[in-house]
Amino acid sequence: MYPEIEPDEIGFLPVGDGQELYWETSGNPAGKPVVFLHGGPGGGTSPAHRRLFDPERYRIVLFDQRGCGLSLPHASESSAHLAANTTWHLVSDIERLRTHLGIEKWQVFGGSWGSTLALAYAETHPERVSELVLRGIFTLRKSELDWFYEGGARMIVPDLWQKFLEPVAHAERHHLIRAYHELLADPDPGIHGPAAVAWSTWEASTITLLPREELIRRFAEPAYALAFARIENHYFVNEGWLDEGQLIANAGVLRHIPGAIVQGRYDLCTPAVTAWDLHEAWPEASFTMVPDAGHAFDEPGILDALIEATDRFADLQ
Repeated sequence: MYPEIEPDEIGFLPVGDGQELYWETSGNPAGKPVVFLHGGPGGGTSPAHRRLFDPERYRIVLFDQRGCGLSLPHASESSAHLAANTTWHLVSDIERLRTHLGIEKWQVFGGSWGSTLALAYAETHPERVSELVLRGIFTLRKSELDWFYEGGARMIVPDLWQKFLEPVAHAERHHLIRAYHELLADPDPGIHGPAAVAWSTWEASTITLLPREELIRRFAEPAYALAFARIENHYFVNEGWLDEGQLIANAGVLRHIPGAIVQGRYDLCTPAVTAWDLHEAWPEASFTMVPDAGHAFDEPGILDALIEATDRFADLQ
């Protein structure tokens, strides 16, 4: 990674519906603009995300999506704002932030859910995207959701899967995303709290090739877990407000945009078939299958390929 840097500007952007987005810029104010789209949905940005970009050549824009991180209100405090938190609200938020910062066109960088959002944004506003850098490709197709949340991944990690099942009554286990939706919406902290931790730690336990206890502990922190789980489950129970296969079917509009697709071969969270399907629909983008990696952006092979891509695109006009 590039060295640690601090933001040179931070702010809160009102986006309507009683919501404000935390945003920051760092790096070179006159550099190539890039916007980083974090994962989840329901995650947030961290200082490490600034370090994916050469601060001498990039103007680096990070923001926390609705209900996440430092954005207001936080979804762990109230779920009342979830109705105004959809893929298309976020696509509009990205455009509002671009306009607010006076940026004509920017590179869009997204991993995991961030790759979903990056594709949705780029297919809606291709004229505003200079390049796309995508990692751990996820498009919310039914097969992808079923794999990770309805039992496919159990074939690989049955011990971890059992922990994910624990909060759900046996009679409700035929549709786990829907069952968790009920649990997470329950007003009783004794019900929504353990459900949130189980949902969040299931992901934290499976996104790296080898488990990272410090990552699992961070995802298990109750306030973080509740916001993360509520937002993520809200998106998944609504299938992302996307038609089945929409993002890959519409990838033809990206074919003039320089791009990079980076995928860990042993990604349990977003299996490699989705990245491959996107690669076939968008063959002009470079494609890197990292042979010894899972899902996380900072696994060595994935990190190397991502920084290679941002370095390669830094001087493109």
